[in-house]
Amino acid sequence: MENWRDQGIVLAARAHGESGAVVCLLTESHGRHVGYVQGGQSSRLRGVLEPGNMVSAEWSSRVADGLGGYRLEQERHMGALLMHDPLRLGALQSACALCDAALPERQPHPGLYHGMLALIETMTSDIWGAAYVMWELALLRELGYGIELSRCAGGGDPMTLEWVSPKSGHAVSTAAGAPYKERLMPLPAFLKPQKGDANEEEILKGLRLAGYFLEHRVFAQSRNGMPPERLRFEERFAKTMKQQDSLQEVING
Repeated sequence: MENWRDQGIVLAARAHGESGAVVCLLTESHGRHVGYVQGGQSSRLRGVLEPGNMVSAEWSSRVADGLGGYRLEQERHMGALLMHDPLRLGALQSACALCDAALPERQPHPGLYHGMLALIETMTSDIWGAAYVMWELALLRELGYGIELSRCAGGGDPMTLEWVSPKSGHAVSTAAGAPYKERLMPLPAFLKPQKGDANEEEILKGLRLAGYFLEHRVFAQSRNGMPPERLRFEERFAKTMKQQDSLQEVING
């Protein structure tokens, strides 16, 4: 009999059979791990199995490579805390969907697990948007697709970084990138060495930057492409920002 206990974050739960669910967790010591939860479709457990919730998990199986079963106890219900804010809830669901789709099963990623915990803790703060973008960049690094944002690919002044090359993933200074700026992506102010503002416009730049590399590097060969939760989140963020700008224009006359 194979079994272990660990802490985990619910990434996804899919109905299985008449009443059960196949649940995917991101665990501290066992990475992305899937197991069956008996009664997972019941009203008692549906709330526990919402993406982003933190649980204590016990997994057991007759054989090491079997699906196995989970016994879960909820430790923190993040969905309930964010229910009043669809945008933040969408960010949490996006992060869970990215992990579920991108991480190989049963390979430990303790750094990413603790990064997810830090992101979850940040979701109720004012800096959640910038934290989310930086989490996606950390996910890219964890998967071996890190982009270089601390120095200029062309040898320019690192304190004047302005762009990112979509081909190489390296930052480019204002002077070095001027002749090619139409083909470059803007570098958000809060990701520059001097750490500029992390307002909504800069966060949207960050989402588009990280999203580009997720789509073209992590999910380029995926049959399903980018998770729809991630696409919806960026679309909703852009729409919300546009609505806020329109309201501000009305207020300003």
